[in-house]
Amino acid sequence: MVRDLDGFAGGIQEFRGWLFTIARHRAVDAGRSAAARPAVPVADPASAGEHPVTPSAEQHVVEQDATARALDLVRTLPPAQAELVMLRVVAGLDVQQVADLVGKQPGAVRVAVHRALKSLSRDPRARSVRGGE
Repeated sequence: MVRDLDGFAGGIQEFRGWLFTIARHRAVDAGRSAAARPAVPVADPASAGEHPVTPSAEQHVVEQDATARALDLVRTLPPAQAELVMLRVVAGLDVQQVADLVGKQPGAVRVAVHRALKSLSRDPRARSVRGGE
């Protein structure tokens, strides 16, 4: 991205779309690479004595629980719909940017995201994410 930044032209929305396009391509490449060469994680002996500062368990639960449950719900969608929801809702890209990014028509993106969100809203687990439990 830094290498090509001087060639970028546009405003904030275009930059966001450009950035997520690059990130999506990198993620796809990383997924392919990981599938081709599975890694086995090993502990780093140099960091064994370090104690990183972490939030309390209560803070972590409060800050992460609803987001984690919402993402779990999104994961129940078919992969193509989940990707569209993540780009529209989580990344905050507009319909045209998402359409350009995934190679679909804007109307198809709107319909797919609408259907996905409607499907998620009918899931009983969605109530706990919205604060209904």
